[in-house]
Amino acid sequence: MAALFLRLRANPLKLSPKLHTSLIRNAATSSSETASSSEPLTHYRITLRRSAISLPSHIKGTLVSLGIHRRLQTVYHEHSPINAGKILRVKELVEVENVPASAVKNKTEQRRERKAVRGYKVVGSSLLSATP
Repeated sequence: MAALFLRLRANPLKLSPKLHTSLIRNAATSSSETASSSEPLTHYRITLRRSAISLPSHIKGTLVSLGIHRRLQTVYHEHSPINAGKILRVKELVEVENVPASAVKNKTEQRRERKAVRGYKVVGSSLLSATP
């Protein structure tokens, strides 16, 4: 990460000053995030932010191959060149984060997390205490 940071500081690509400083900031924050967590980042968290309506079928097919079928749906995939290529094809539509393996949730866990609390608690029941 330090080598990337040094290369960005030199600005060999002749980027605009605004873009160059934002890249330096992102590199600095990502290196501090990596240093603070001991777990390696092994998965992508992919969330569809923009709809694929009226886009070509190859774009829709890429979303389907990633397992995304509706807006704001989140899926998790391991880091691999194949998944990275798929994400790059739809980069304008999705939001991607690197997460450790412990943060990966399946569909049931995501649904349980979204579910609202009941709003009441069953303290006792006359049906349960009655004996025949």
